[in-house]
Amino acid sequence: MILAIETSCDETSVAVLDGRRILSNVLYSQIKHHRQYGGVVPELASRLHAEKIDQILVRAMEEAEVGFSDLTHIAVTIGPGLEGALLVGMTAANMLSKALNIPLVPVNHLHGHIYAAESEFDLRFPSLICLASGGHTMIIRMKENLQFEVVANTMDDACGECFDKVARMLNLGYPGGPKIEALAKEGQINIDFPHPIKKKANAFSFSGLKTAVLTKVNDSQPEEFPNIAASIQHRIATVLSHKIRLASETCDVAQLVLCGGVFANQYIRSHILSEVPIEDVVIPSPKLCTDNAAMIGLVARHYIDQGLVVDEVKACFPQMGLAFSGK
Repeated sequence: MILAIETSCDETSVAVLDGRRILSNVLYSQIKHHRQYGGVVPELASRLHAEKIDQILVRAMEEAEVGFSDLTHIAVTIGPGLEGALLVGMTAANMLSKALNIPLVPVNHLHGHIYAAESEFDLRFPSLICLASGGHTMIIRMKENLQFEVVANTMDDACGECFDKVARMLNLGYPGGPKIEALAKEGQINIDFPHPIKKKANAFSFSGLKTAVLTKVNDSQPEEFPNIAASIQHRIATVLSHKIRLASETCDVAQLVLCGGVFANQYIRSHILSEVPIEDVVIPSPKLCTDNAAMIGLVARHYIDQGLVVDEVKACFPQMGLAFSGK
């Protein structure tokens, strides 16, 4: 019975899991507080986590209908993420662990995104994973549980960050992904934005794509913005599907896993399903694609199986990538 805590960015989330069964997954989003600044303000995020963590914890326990004495482990995100935000969750986890005298499971946030799919599907190996979010765009090969090999990574920006910046160019507000998806439904895919480093199988690039959109926005009238939104959404979808196809040609693939906040976008999900020649494709439900504590609890089970538990979390690693949090 795992209590999981996620505070890596602008969502305060606590979940309770009985094995892989999610008993509760409570989330407080800070979006309304950061919207006026056009993005996440780290100091504000940390303060809001500190203000909300106690009541989110209580709600998660109440919704799960379990007592603290039923818990066997406390799982907590230790990175990548905002250091101050991570520290709030880690402090809460340390206090609970000491009070309940149960072990801690320090979890890599990226591993959580990957294993979010286990809420509904069994993972099969070797699997190919496309992780796309506001901070990361990667293709990963997973040979066995928690055995990762990075096949492709971004050279500059993540595609989720590209969505946010384009939304700002179009005066849509924050967060950009849902705003772009909504506006794109009103437009047509009639702008041929560039496809960056198309022939390079081991890398993504989105910086030049943002520049191309900015040039088009400066030359366009507001009534053309829906077409820009539809076209940039389509280009990001084609970039992801193209890199997945290239990666699938170089290694055996039993299953494709699509994870991270970008895959909450229904158009991108549908496009990749129609374009990628892999039969077994699994995608977490949209609510589990974005940051949440349930995904941290789901991967924590595998950490526990491999003995990756500690008595106290002493450090966070915001740039840890796919490295093991327990080593």
